[in-house]
Amino acid sequence: MIDVKNISFNYAGSKEQIFDHFSLQLSENNIYGLLGKNGTGKSTLLYLISGLLRPKSGVVEIDGINSFKRRPETMEEIFIVPEEFDMPAMSLDEYVRISQPFYPRFSREVLNNCLNDFELPTSLKLNSLSMGQKKKVFMSFALAAGTRLLMMDEPTNGLDIPSKVQFRRAVANNMTEDRTLIISTHQVHDVESLLDHILILSRSKLLLNASVSDICSQYSFEYRTPGEPTDDVLYSEPAVQGNAVITRMKEDMDETPLNLELLFNAVTLGKINLK
Repeated sequence: MIDVKNISFNYAGSKEQIFDHFSLQLSENNIYGLLGKNGTGKSTLLYLISGLLRPKSGVVEIDGINSFKRRPETMEEIFIVPEEFDMPAMSLDEYVRISQPFYPRFSREVLNNCLNDFELPTSLKLNSLSMGQKKKVFMSFALAAGTRLLMMDEPTNGLDIPSKVQFRRAVANNMTEDRTLIISTHQVHDVESLLDHILILSRSKLLLNASVSDICSQYSFEYRTPGEPTDDVLYSEPAVQGNAVITRMKEDMDETPLNLELLFNAVTLGKINLK
């Protein structure tokens, strides 16, 4: 569905290359976690995919169409929720009336269900909301738009703990088989239960591009007390329970839940290399 072909990009006035001959393919029916340190180009990649930015060379195609051309048939299938945004001074009903025609599969039922998940009324004034409430409303509209590609940049920033649970519920309840969701985030614990594919970005290259099932079939994520053996440990960090460790899976071992923060640190330090 999404084909990033050999792109290079730097911002005007800067010689720093954000991407240099970078390629990536993404398919539908996946929730991707896009991870990376600050300044590695996560947000820039989302804007390049959406066609809001144009690569200096190379091309980004969505279903074979250059996204930067921003054709109506392409734009009606894309929705991006940026990290920071403003909402217009109008009611939600007015916002829906104006914006709904751009999205052929927009569902008011999905919008109402998402607002219910976020414990928000279905009738409200957008300019009277807190930043956290605006984020919930905008993400609810994004899910209701029914686009095949949905991108969210740091969606849980500004949300309190109960709201993060509500966010996961809203996403899980409204993913469809033909939809691709890309979540760019530093708040890995907020989203790790949603993800089925992990991308770890580092300056024009991917340190990791693997499904959660492949990762968990090759590596075990455990906690060990300080006195337990460490000969098989590939990476470890201190934890309240003792040490959080990554080891290779063995035939007699059961798969363990993914510890995304531990995986990210191990990959960025070069301690593991998924093949």
